[in-house]
Amino acid sequence: MWIAVTFLATIFQTLRTAAQARLRPDLSVNAASYVRYILGAPISIAACAVVIWWSADGMPTIPTRFWFIVIGAGVAQIIATIALLTSFDRRDYAIGTVYSKTEVIQVAIFSAVIVGEPLRLWGWISVVAVLIGVIKLALPPGTPLRHIVRHRDRAAQAGVLAGAGFALASVGIRWASTSLGDHPVLVRGLVTLAAMNTAQTIVNGIWIQIREPDSIGVIFRHWKRTLPVGAMSVGGSASWAIAMSMETAAKVRSLGQLELLLTFLVSRAWLHQRHQRSEFIASGIVLVGILGVTLFG
Repeated sequence: MWIAVTFLATIFQTLRTAAQARLRPDLSVNAASYVRYILGAPISIAACAVVIWWSADGMPTIPTRFWFIVIGAGVAQIIATIALLTSFDRRDYAIGTVYSKTEVIQVAIFSAVIVGEPLRLWGWISVVAVLIGVIKLALPPGTPLRHIVRHRDRAAQAGVLAGAGFALASVGIRWASTSLGDHPVLVRGLVTLAAMNTAQTIVNGIWIQIREPDSIGVIFRHWKRTLPVGAMSVGGSASWAIAMSMETAAKVRSLGQLELLLTFLVSRAWLHQRHQRSEFIASGIVLVGILGVTLFG
C-alpha cells in the first residue's frame, strides 16, 4: 500500500513543482514558495477535519514534542522549497530537481541518526551511486570526477541545500506521525500535514510580510494559476505523510525519486527545456542508485 501512495505523491509533487517553476515570471522565489502553504493550509485543515469526523477513533492525543517536531520540519521544508526554486533559476527545472535528489542520501543519514532507522549495506552502496550521479551531473561535460573540488556550481549548491531541507522535513514528518500513537495512518498523516501547513503559513507569512509585503496580493491576483499549486501541494504532502506513517522515511523518499523520470518528461513537454546526453546518463546513475536503496536498503 505504501508503494502505491508514494507513486501518487510523486505525481502530485512533480506537477506542483513544475507549476511553481512556471509562476516565477510573475512571483518572486519567496512568493512562489509561499503559494503551497497559504493556499494549501485551508485545504489540509478541511481534509483533516473530515477524516477525524469519519474515523471511529476521533482526534489523536497530541504530545508536546509533536509541535516542536512539526515546526522544525515545516521550517526545513520552507528553506528547501526556496532553495529548489533558486536552483531552477540558476540551471533549469529538471537539473535543479536532480540536484535536490541528494535528499535520498541525507534522509538515510538523518533517519539513522535521529530516528534510529538505518539502511542495510546494499542500501548504503546504492546511496553512494546516487552521490556519484549527482556529482557527475554538476560537472561540465568531459570534466573528470576528481575535479569536483575545483568546480563550483551554484545551482548544485542550492539543490543540495534543498535536498537537506526536504530530508529533515521527511524525517520530521515520520517522527511526528509516529508520535500520535496507534490511530489509523490516514488520521495521523493528515493531522501532521494540517499542523505543519498551518505553522508554515504563519512562519513564512511573517517573513514575506516583512520582506515582500506586496507578494501576498500578487498571489491572490493570479489565483487561477496559484490555486492548482496549493491543491496539488496538499495532495502530494498528504500522500507523503500517509506513506511515511506506513514505512520508514528513507524507503519512502527513495522510491519517490522516480520523480526524476516524470521530471524530464514534464521538462521537455511542458517547459520546453532541452538536455544533453551526459545529463541523461548522470540522471540514470542517480535513478539506479535510488532503486537500489528502495529494493535492497
